[in-house]
Amino acid sequence: MYQHKSIPPEERLIFALDVPNVEEAKALVEQLGDSVRFYKIGLELFMADGFFDFLDWLLGRERKVFVDLKFFDVPATVAAAVRQLSRRGAHFCTIHGNQSIMEAAGEARSGHLKVLAVTALTSLDRGDLDDLGFDCDVDALVLSRARRALEAGCDGVVASGMEVAQMREAVDDRLLVITPGIRPVENRGGDDQKRVVTVEQAFENGADYIVVGRPIRRADDPKAAAEAIQATIREVFQA
Repeated sequence: MYQHKSIPPEERLIFALDVPNVEEAKALVEQLGDSVRFYKIGLELFMADGFFDFLDWLLGRERKVFVDLKFFDVPATVAAAVRQLSRRGAHFCTIHGNQSIMEAAGEARSGHLKVLAVTALTSLDRGDLDDLGFDCDVDALVLSRARRALEAGCDGVVASGMEVAQMREAVDDRLLVITPGIRPVENRGGDDQKRVVTVEQAFENGADYIVVGRPIRRADDPKAAAEAIQATIREVFQA
């Protein structure tokens, strides 16, 4: 059985700040207060003004930052991007790519930064993989990517909670697993996420962190929604 890593429970929830501008992002951070200690900032905010000033602002408030830009380029360019981001004080970043790209990213990181390889986006299912030309099922792709990420020197992977249990049986437990596509209640459609799990399922399957966006952001009271998820996390790890 997987033995969870020693991570403060309140840091296991990563809130996805998928909003169009820094002003809205700051307002959400202020509203959430101490209910969230770890934030993911990605492509939408990257295309707005002030992305890196906002990263510094979060770090200045003693929050951890996951930069989710999914670097994908020639190995030297990805390594240069990871090296630059290491100097910014970010804690996680994501990459795509083959073995040489993952190896370059793993070698380039320093400081707090941990490199996470994306296995298969939680918006993809078997039909989508056919469209992309992958002649394998989702489970096989995820396991292959996880093994190769560990061999390449990456710190972890981003993977759906549906594949985590199998991954924990097949891949070294040193690998960090960050699970997006979390839905605190059953997914009832109207959502582009296809391979989703609940908070409890994610951690019971072996995830180290979960990423939650819309269920908090779209709640009538985002802070109360985040606090409810944090309460669930505490219950899981006190059991």
